[in-house]
Amino acid sequence: MGRVIPILILIALIIYSAVVVVQSDSERVRYLPKSVWLLAVLVLPGLGAVCWWIFGRPLLTDVPPSPPTAPDDDPDFLRSL
Repeated sequence: MGRVIPILILIALIIYSAVVVVQSDSERVRYLPKSVWLLAVLVLPGLGAVCWWIFGRPLLTDVPPSPPTAPDDDPDFLRSL
């Protein structure tokens, strides 16, 4: 049982990392194309997933600001009044 838990954690990490790679925006992925990151995560067990989380995933600071949702939140709309 002691050897099974680390293997299950590794499998869960690989699956979760592969899903995050697939769902990431191709333009924001760092250093390598998204397809290469997916291949690395699947072929290099553990190492590929760890490298993805450290080097490849898009940073949260790169997120563009979301557009205003209501007219009174839109500065252009308020200027036109």
